[in-house]
Amino acid sequence: MALNRFYQEYQSKLKTPEEAVKVVKDGDWVDYSCGVGAPTLLDDALAKRKGEVKDVKVRGNLAVRPVQIVEQDRGQESFTYQTWHCSGYERKLCDEGLCFYIPMLFRNLAAYYRRHLTVDVAMISVAPMDDRGYFSFSMVNCSTRAILDTAKTIILEVDENLPNVYGGMEDCVHISEVDAVVEGKHAPLAQLPVAKATEIDEMIAKQIVPYLTDGATIQLGIGGMPNSVGKLIAESDLKHLGMHTELLSDGYVDLYESGKLDNSRKTIHRDKGVFGIALGTQRMYDWVAENRGLLSFPMDYVNSPEVMSKMENMISINSCIGMDLYGQVSSESSGTRHISGTGGQVDFATGAFMSRGGKGFICMSSSFKDKQGNLQSRIKPKFTDGDIITTPRTQAFYLVTEYGCVNMAGRSTWERAENMISLAHPDFRDELIKAAEEQRIWRRSNRI
Repeated sequence: MALNRFYQEYQSKLKTPEEAVKVVKDGDWVDYSCGVGAPTLLDDALAKRKGEVKDVKVRGNLAVRPVQIVEQDRGQESFTYQTWHCSGYERKLCDEGLCFYIPMLFRNLAAYYRRHLTVDVAMISVAPMDDRGYFSFSMVNCSTRAILDTAKTIILEVDENLPNVYGGMEDCVHISEVDAVVEGKHAPLAQLPVAKATEIDEMIAKQIVPYLTDGATIQLGIGGMPNSVGKLIAESDLKHLGMHTELLSDGYVDLYESGKLDNSRKTIHRDKGVFGIALGTQRMYDWVAENRGLLSFPMDYVNSPEVMSKMENMISINSCIGMDLYGQVSSESSGTRHISGTGGQVDFATGAFMSRGGKGFICMSSSFKDKQGNLQSRIKPKFTDGDIITTPRTQAFYLVTEYGCVNMAGRSTWERAENMISLAHPDFRDELIKAAEEQRIWRRSNRI
């Protein structure tokens, strides 16, 4: 009887994508959710309204497919697109002036929606409805519930490829809350290939692994370097590791299959791996589907330093673009060119420090080659070209390159300069020393 009642309500709200998007009007704010939770059928249908509507602002996050309201309206006649965190695709849009970044800390994002933002229409992809009338947010808990709580109109796009994923809180929406439902054939879920680790990535990973202990709870960021750390851990003698992470990636599958990840020593959510977003390959998606050993939580919980403070040996491992001699970290822009976003780096650096036995690592290669093939240092005397400071020097603790790992907690400016220069590529150390002297943060007795 219950199934029949919920099914009837579902049928009564079923619309075509073209019918559903007619609710969008001039000046509206529309939200698309995140990653594989972004709608594709609704996006296609809304894009067809180019020229019919004006000044429609769309928020996205980590887009993994081309966004049609952008691609079909590159002159921004009807639509303006903005994102909370740039994927590689959105970075290219930013380069062309077709996407605008919204600064945030991930732990605050739900509060932004509930306290400060307008959502006229929310369009999100969900897993198929269960027999109690609930739709799982699948692999995108993130801040989805906060978006829906704020929205004046809720449209669900049912993606038959999205698996049901268990959650700890705010992980679903009921048919009774929904204004419209759309269905249709979807392409397979977009995948994020595992970045191939470089020799330098592996060197950096070797700097970190000696700091880890049995029973540690691990957060891995995205990219080749964190995956290299995950691979080294999988090959190490470490055991009984836990997972508490903003983004669940394939590196955790490696840890699980190697027998290292069992969550058995976590001080909260024992025996459960906790995450906010899952994005990776089909292998990882299959692992997440209806896995009783995993729980999705909203980002204001996952990324809460207070939550992390209740865990012992919380280890955070993230990457960045550049650092300066003061220990400031830039992870989201190169000069004024936007690359990614703040995300949860500051959240986890803070939370790991608050954890008993915890450590927060921020890593990068010491140098890179520019387009002309010239070697450039990632460690600068100071940031002066518009680089966004993601993690302030007061929250950046363990900093790592292929040349070492330094702990900046409680260090004075001359100690910081000395530590940073020890992490630099040898070709740049003399000029960095000269800069440190000019900036009055170098002792004459210093030696590298």
